[in-house]
Amino acid sequence: MTKPTYNLSLNVSRRRFLQTSAALAGATAMTQLRTAHGAGADALGEVRIGLVGCGGRGTGALLDALGAATKVIYPQLGYHTEDVAEGASVEKKDIKVAALADLFPDRLEQCKKQIEKLGINVPANRCFTGFDACGQLLALSDVNYVILATPPRFRAEQLEAAVKAGKHVFMEKPVAVDVPGVLTVMAAGEAAREKGLGIAAGTQRRHLKDYQETIQRIRDGAIGEIVYARCYWNGGEIWVIPREEGWSDIEWQIRNWNYFTWLSGDHYVEQHVHNLDIMNWVFGTHPVKAISGIGGRQVRTAEVNGYIFDHFAVEFEYPDGQRMFSQARQINGCQNKVEEAVVGTQGESNCRDWIVSGGDRWRFRGEKVNPYRQEHEDLIASVRAGEPINEAQAIAEATMTGILGREAAYSGKEISWEEAMKSTTRLGPEKLQFGDYPIQPVAMPGKYKFS
Repeated sequence: MTKPTYNLSLNVSRRRFLQTSAALAGATAMTQLRTAHGAGADALGEVRIGLVGCGGRGTGALLDALGAATKVIYPQLGYHTEDVAEGASVEKKDIKVAALADLFPDRLEQCKKQIEKLGINVPANRCFTGFDACGQLLALSDVNYVILATPPRFRAEQLEAAVKAGKHVFMEKPVAVDVPGVLTVMAAGEAAREKGLGIAAGTQRRHLKDYQETIQRIRDGAIGEIVYARCYWNGGEIWVIPREEGWSDIEWQIRNWNYFTWLSGDHYVEQHVHNLDIMNWVFGTHPVKAISGIGGRQVRTAEVNGYIFDHFAVEFEYPDGQRMFSQARQINGCQNKVEEAVVGTQGESNCRDWIVSGGDRWRFRGEKVNPYRQEHEDLIASVRAGEPINEAQAIAEATMTGILGREAAYSGKEISWEEAMKSTTRLGPEKLQFGDYPIQPVAMPGKYKFS
């Protein structure tokens, strides 16, 4: 079947965009629902947020949700920051912070201090700490919107519990570190659909109009048949938490979670998942196998850096034989590159805001939004409109794509999606409690076995 081609000098109407390709139905629904905020408000009523995971990511997500559903006024407050400026204020409309939960009391208190600058006070009897903190928060019947921002290892089980408790969920990405976690998220997504619950993930690119319209054009044939694609998250080193006296192995590793595969999935999963998700979106499916993968631990070799790799390169194959090449690196002093690209038989695109085909060049000229707030706006609006979005399957597949690539690099072997999905290995200690848990050995290709 021949795909249609575009004269890239012409604009596709907004109406045509909203009516095309079922593969982008979720993105289309989100775009339409942006104008429906408040419609059918009785379906949700007041948004009562329960935040699970009060660190920097969780506090930032909470501020983003407040900015989406209320008018938050604060000077120079950037995206995903936990530093609320003095003199900030909030015009309360239809949202409240109903409860907070975190494993560590100090992290919860830090979050409380930040939102108190907005005039928001959460009573002590609605602040929970310890390994059962999430369960205590979910037991509150008035909480109807849960933000899951704990380390990735905990998100699958917490999503499952939140859906069972009848909550709408925003969960940060990635959503698992191993295959059993991925399967748990997929099952929870189906359960949420049956219950009419909304689930949004922290893959904010899916909530940007420039990505939505550009990828729609690609899928409609603007660059012809896709030949290959590539994506990158090559950047510098990120934060570390040195071990303090009195911390057990488990406490330190959870506080310094980025550097332990059992908690983060490795940075190829934790960070690169954004770009891998775009590739799956462009192709309309997940890869069938990781053909080859290489990586290693060349620069970040100190104990504080756990046992993850500091660089990866993986080649994937998709169902029609197309190849996708990815790179992820966290090393200072190197060339940084965070982007996606796709090449077709008639042109190419960066997947975000331009397409070149023949002598024509199209650029997205539409509205720009804050994607971190928009993902909350889309979830709230969809629930209120009676058509809750559900991103569980997409983020589960993106997470699994990262796991597939990681395991190919760790083992040095080709691994198929079908083979990988049979894995029953759960990463991490059998029981989550403070105590001893030695740092795991670094994976050595040729010796490491994926199971």
